[in-house]
Amino acid sequence: MTAFRPLALFLCLAVIISAVHGADTADFQPVTCEGSYPLHLQGICSNQKDALYWSWTDTLVRTDLAGKVQAKRAVASHHGDLCHHQDRVYVAVNLGKFNQPPGKEDSWVYVYDAVTLDEVAKHRVPELVHGAGGMAWHDGKFMIIGGLPDGVTENYVYEYDEGFHFVKRHVLASGPTHKGIQTIAWAQGAWWFGCYGKPAILLRADAQLQFAGRWEFNASYGIEALDNERILLAFNKAAKGKGNTGNIVFAKPDEAKGLSVTP
Repeated sequence: MTAFRPLALFLCLAVIISAVHGADTADFQPVTCEGSYPLHLQGICSNQKDALYWSWTDTLVRTDLAGKVQAKRAVASHHGDLCHHQDRVYVAVNLGKFNQPPGKEDSWVYVYDAVTLDEVAKHRVPELVHGAGGMAWHDGKFMIIGGLPDGVTENYVYEYDEGFHFVKRHVLASGPTHKGIQTIAWAQGAWWFGCYGKPAILLRADAQLQFAGRWEFNASYGIEALDNERILLAFNKAAKGKGNTGNIVFAKPDEAKGLSVTP
């Protein structure tokens, strides 16, 4: 583990985060998603009040806070990590190949009604040249992450405005990670990134996308801000012949571990 800045630098905005969400999160509890799915969990998000959203690669699911399915739809593979903003669910989608040189990807953001999961729009994001894999919303911006070819020693975060006009590619001096970044969230005054690998890697950056920490910790199945004390962290379990199941637990920042799971 290497941590480059004191965690306190990132916690000063925690109260602002809670105010921005403007929702009572007291009813949230650790939860398991109802059902099993052929492909593994790619990410989670929440409307911060009464619903959770789960991206299962080719299936999009809305559940209540107890994990009971309220809406479900088949979607194109590969639907990745997702976020909620103003009664819409936004999903990073790659219809081409991941982790290849430019020209083999087909990167999009698909937009769904947050209640029905009906598709309402889609936006091409060609700047994600290695495949769009995940996204988050914060402070008037969408941030999108994705795959990388082998041998790249930094990661990239692509910034878009609310109309999906490209703003900037941020370079994250993270060192190499396996297949780029899988999940992204703004939480507790910092950007967090979950990456595949053996071991899986967790990255952190400040509000300006300056690299600020790297740990051996698995947040590659989903990470989401909840309130100024808790972060939602997802896990996937694959059972041969039965499919994939997923659950969400609480986590909090931990200077030694990156994140630590809490009761």
